[in-house]
Amino acid sequence: MTRCTDHTTRPRTDRRGFVLGAASLACVAATGLRAEDVVDLSWSDLVPKDAGALPPEMQGLVQHDQAAALSNQPENANVRTDWNGRTVRLSGYIVPLDYEGTGVTSFILVPYVGACIHVPPPPPNQLVMVTTERPYDSKGLFEPVTVTGMFGTASTSTQLAEIGYALSADRIVPYRA
Repeated sequence: MTRCTDHTTRPRTDRRGFVLGAASLACVAATGLRAEDVVDLSWSDLVPKDAGALPPEMQGLVQHDQAAALSNQPENANVRTDWNGRTVRLSGYIVPLDYEGTGVTSFILVPYVGACIHVPPPPPNQLVMVTTERPYDSKGLFEPVTVTGMFGTASTSTQLAEIGYALSADRIVPYRA
């Protein structure tokens, strides 16, 4: 049974976006993609070409005393649909949401240490909701990992941030440079 250590971080899902994302992910499961069909993504791949880059002051950790000036998540919620229903591989850092026993079953994959915990979180197109049937024995907050699985757009809202993408993980491994 899945439980959340802090019920305030349990995701509230925009059902339409989630259903569309889940439907595209289900299409991949039926096709049985091979390892050579895995698309390696970088975080910049998730930002639409017409979207502006993040301002420099938001590309790293924000000090708590600067939070008032930067208290809102950037509104740039445009997402790319190029990889909907594809198997992708993306590296990032874990912000755990749900656990089963000692393993993480749901987490936000973020592009840098401090994202979603410090204010403000990255824009939705820089956050990925990851779920896994096999709990991942995480070493802790912001552990670097590489996740492989079915990818899609899915608007998800949590207490921490609005999230633009979803990834159903088949494989989660510690990040290796």
